[in-house]
Amino acid sequence: MAKKDRTTDAAREKDREKWMARFQVRLAVQPGVDRAVVLQAVKEVTAHYAETGEHPQTAFGDPDAYAVQAAERLVPADRAARTRRHDAVVNAVDSVLKRAGDVAGL
Repeated sequence: MAKKDRTTDAAREKDREKWMARFQVRLAVQPGVDRAVVLQAVKEVTAHYAETGEHPQTAFGDPDAYAVQAAERLVPADRAARTRRHDAVVNAVDSVLKRAGDVAGL
């Protein structure tokens, strides 16, 4: 019986780690998110898990959706907007350069 419990515990831990990894990746690509924001969000989820033992999927839902919610809560709106504008400019310049390269046959 003890072996089955260890197998179940290991599977549960692996599932939790997968949820956390996906959450971190999705959070990191949100506008305005930096390392400090990711660390804060991970700390909050980890603390909740340590206190309750509740799986993050149960407590917070889908890691992608929770990453968006966490970013909205932890990133100041002006910083997120500035990052979105910057990304739009970079994408526009990249698009122009790609088209110029296509025209020039590069």
